[in-house]
Parts: sequence; C-alpha cells; structure tokens
Amino acid sequence: MKVFITGANRGIGAGFVRHYLAEGHDVWACYRSDLGELAGIDSEHLHTLYWNVATDLKPQGELPEKIDLLINNAGIYGPGKDGQSLENVTAEAMLEVFNVDCIGPLRVVKCLRRRFADTAVIANVSSKMGSSADNSSGGTYAYRAAKAGLTIVSKSMAMDLSVENIHVITLHPGWVETDMTNQTGLIDVETSVKGMTRVIAGADRYESGSFIAFDGKLVPY
Repeated sequence: MKVFITGANRGIGAGFVRHYLAEGHDVWACYRSDLGELAGIDSEHLHTLYWNVATDLKPQGELPEKIDLLINNAGIYGPGKDGQSLENVTAEAMLEVFNVDCIGPLRVVKCLRRRFADTAVIANVSSKMGSSADNSSGGTYAYRAAKAGLTIVSKSMAMDLSVENIHVITLHPGWVETDMTNQTGLIDVETSVKGMTRVIAGADRYESGSFIAFDGKLVPY
C-alpha cells in the first residue's frame, strides 16, 4: 500500500509514519519546516517531501504514481487559549488557522486527486473541538472553527468523490500528548495512532463522510 501523510515530521504524523512503515508499506511523508522525527527513521520505504499546505505551491519531491491512503494530518493550533478568547481573538488568527487546518487539506486533495488509486481512502484529521454538539466550554474560536470547517469539507469530499470509489472519513485523534497540547494529553501518540489506523483499516464499515474518534465511536457534529 502507498500511504501519503502530511504534517508527518512530529507527533501524530510521525506516529502514522512509523506505524505504516512497520507494516511494510511505502510511505510518503511531508514536512513544512524541517525533517524533525523523520530524520531518525532509516527505511528504504520512506520518501520525504517538503510541502507547506498553507500555500498553493506544489510539493517538492517525487510523488507516488498512485496513492491508496491519504492522511491529511498537517495542522496548527494558533494562539494559546487566551489568544483565542472572545476578548482577544483576532481576524488574522482566525484566518491563519482556517487556512492551514481547513483549506490546507482541500489543497492537498485537489493537487493529488488524479493520483488516487481505485478504492482509495482519504482520512482528514480533525478534532472533537470542532464539534458543535461537544462544545460545552466555548472559547478557542480559531481552532474550533477551522476543525468544524474541515469536517464539513470532508463531508463534501465524500459526496463528490464517491463516484470515483474514494472513501473519505474524518478522524478525532483524542487528546494526545504532543507539542500542540504541551504534552498534557490523556493518551500518548501510539495509542491514538493505533486506534485511528484501526478505524482507517475498517473505513468501509462507516458511511463516507463520517466523523470517527480513535476508539471507533462516531462523533456528532
């Protein structure tokens, strides 16, 4: 299987890379600023590409002819919690996070569309923070809005790509111990990735466009 992963140089993205390499798959791993954790992985099945999904520039590196699985993992949190409060959030912050977390995956799919194999799977990594049904604390305007937008974009992708037998799902990774959460999560990267890859492997059990948590449960949105 040929797996393509954005935001793959650290955290959850690097966890996905290690998982699929361990299973013997060919992995194309994208990074934005530096190789990060990818620099320490020695595998002939690993291919690295520079790709800043916040711009319309194409990836720098050799792309696979066909892609069986695309994981849109690249994303940012934006300003800290205080910077995303009702009093302090700015239009600039809202637009920056939305550009990366919502429009970024759309750019990636548009660029790679003709490379998807028959019955390919697209997994867009969102967050339960983007669920209106789950929002009981308010705040975090930029991140919540961008992840909610991604869930809707995923649903439209699912409808539009169904005629090409491409299955689209949206994933909630859980609250994971990463740099984004300042290592304050409830689960580690390995647990999150193990759960999400299990969901991906059984993606056809879910309606295309579904929002699914790492534990296999549907997320209302």
